[in-house]
Amino acid sequence: MRGNPEAHQLVAPGSLGGVLELMAREPGEWTPIAGGTELMVAFSAGRLTAPRLVSLWGISELRFIQVTPETIAIGAGATFLDMRRHKVLSDELPLIARASGWIGSVANQSRATLGGNLVNGSPAADSSPALLVYDAEVELISVRGRRRIPYAAFHSGYKSNIMAADELLFAVHLPRRFAAHRQYLRKVGTRRAMAISKVALAATARLENAVVREIRVAAASLAPFPVRLVKTEAALLDRPLGRESLLAARAALLDEARPIDDIRSTADYRRQVAVNLLEEFLLELRRERVRQ
Repeated sequence: MRGNPEAHQLVAPGSLGGVLELMAREPGEWTPIAGGTELMVAFSAGRLTAPRLVSLWGISELRFIQVTPETIAIGAGATFLDMRRHKVLSDELPLIARASGWIGSVANQSRATLGGNLVNGSPAADSSPALLVYDAEVELISVRGRRRIPYAAFHSGYKSNIMAADELLFAVHLPRRFAAHRQYLRKVGTRRAMAISKVALAATARLENAVVREIRVAAASLAPFPVRLVKTEAALLDRPLGRESLLAARAALLDEARPIDDIRSTADYRRQVAVNLLEEFLLELRRERVRQ
């Protein structure tokens, strides 16, 4: 069953101010659409329930990557191809660039936007684990002003978030302080490319004399939305990276993971794969320490 164009209204104010004014005037009535890589799939399948759409595509105020001495700000309208091709992102925050290459084909990457990916809120979102381990903050905007919150607090449930009805996601802010960290990102799917993840795991860590002084671990497809694995991190923080800490981290991950059975995988498989990916990262860390 295909969608019916007559059941939907699409407007394109052409400016950020115009979109915000429309959403303030009729809060909750308008669904923003950017690249359309999710909403148009839903429309084609006859599953798009939003009757009124406001286009964000082509609004230059949302499509930027801005580098300052302390941070990198990525506009919500930046595409994944923009991020793949950005040298500073690739050099300093390579997990972002790598995850950007997972977003479907190059054609998809040239349309799909960071903001759309995050607001869509899929538990399997490719960009989210990397953003979580980089301590990303999201900036929300409305006619009432702006506010910034940790990205880790953005999702409130399956495909839901904390944005008010008149707010847009304006940008994602990333600190430039991970150059000395060991960084890791793996995705397990049905095939190597153009596949929704069964499990994805991202991590960053910094060791001092074989002791874990900083660590961040995040996953996709282990909960109703992408999450930081804080219990797993706590099991490793300020401990020597040895057999005991590896076993403790394994137990913590198995305890806090909340995957589901679905058409792509089983919950048990996802738990086991996540544990394997975590152990791969920790063993890489330990081998690197030995080489030093």
